[in-house]
Amino acid sequence: MPARDSTIGDPRVEIIGPAVVLVSRYDVTTLAAESVAQATLAVADLLAARTGEPRRAVRVDRIAACAAFAGERLFAPDGWQLPPAWDPIAGDYRTGDGWIRLHTNYAHHRVAVLRALDLPADCDSRDDVGAAAILRGADELEAAVVAQGGPAAVLHGPESWSELPAGRAAREQRLWEAPGPSSTVTLAPAERPLQDVRVLDLTRVIAGPVATRFLAAYGADVLRIDPPGFAEVPALLPEVTPGKHCTALDLRLEADRAKFLDLVRQAHVVVGGYRDGALQGLGLGPARLRAENPGLVIARMNAYGWDGPWSGRRGFDSLVQMSTGIAFLDADSPPSPLPVQALDHATGYLLAAAVCRALTGLVLTGVPTDIRTSLVATANQLLDLPTPTARAGDLSWPAEVFEAVDTEWGPAQQVRVPGRIEGIEPSYAVPAGSLGRHEPSFS
Repeated sequence: MPARDSTIGDPRVEIIGPAVVLVSRYDVTTLAAESVAQATLAVADLLAARTGEPRRAVRVDRIAACAAFAGERLFAPDGWQLPPAWDPIAGDYRTGDGWIRLHTNYAHHRVAVLRALDLPADCDSRDDVGAAAILRGADELEAAVVAQGGPAAVLHGPESWSELPAGRAAREQRLWEAPGPSSTVTLAPAERPLQDVRVLDLTRVIAGPVATRFLAAYGADVLRIDPPGFAEVPALLPEVTPGKHCTALDLRLEADRAKFLDLVRQAHVVVGGYRDGALQGLGLGPARLRAENPGLVIARMNAYGWDGPWSGRRGFDSLVQMSTGIAFLDADSPPSPLPVQALDHATGYLLAAAVCRALTGLVLTGVPTDIRTSLVATANQLLDLPTPTARAGDLSWPAEVFEAVDTEWGPAQQVRVPGRIEGIEPSYAVPAGSLGRHEPSFS
């Protein structure tokens, strides 16, 4: 019989399905199920607060949650093709004294990596990159890439990570929520949990877009803002844009900053995924946003946390797995990462949960909330889970975890929004599509 329990302590949150779905040394299945459960429960609480009705029952199927964590891999175009998910030279490389992961999916990050390796800007050869990397020390090459403004991560074991100043600072990182100043803002009653909630989305792949996509599925009016001409990873656009209007603003320009601040004044929530200091450098840090809108919920995430020497470092799920030792198998083995981008997806659902809790607080008290989390905070949560002891059975994704959708590029099959609230069906009002295609306004 499938395992059945209520791991977050509420009898109306029922988690069903096999204890192990995604095979790993770590309990990725529990991380997936509980992060989805927290987000779905928070939506149910928000609906109860807005309607005055009892909270509805919540159910999470571990298989559906794990399918969502593999969503970008399971997305299936019908009659059209996705471009490659990874740049040709992105990936793991042996150095003279270890392993390093180079992340080159964004053009400016690619340029930084090739400069650090003294390779031509048009290099597409993994062999050439490998030949250059093997001549370098791992730490030295990581530092060179970071100095050029790019992302890279050395493969550390858990002990070597814990001895680094960045590792010591990161170990205490957890999702953080704090009340802001009292305001007169509240949310009117509504039939949909996030109906009429306006969300500004300033995030990149994958964690932040997962959070805002989840909010959109329950009725939020989400407006994603990118710089003009910004090239998100094309293969991921169908997975990170459902439910969202997408616009372009250059926040370095006075006219576009004025448009942005007008949107801030209209918004209930801002979700940011930029490195600490990026918006502050434009005069648009949290203090300025809250000054423009005292009732604003401000939710921010980054890679390596908000304290310590790496708080401003560029990073992605695969890099954090390398740094923290999650991808470390033994001293003689290449990196052994998680079966999915679990840190990204879990961070997205946990961030969405925090936003919904904050909105419930606005309804009940009028007090907004500041929220901060990071990929390394989620890594800590995964590392705190006991090692799984159950064995996984044969995995075949059931048809009910998928749905047929229309996108700007054509029809497709995608994973449904995981988690169920009695009587509420999540759905996307806006089909997935390209960036910058809408006006800078809420619908």
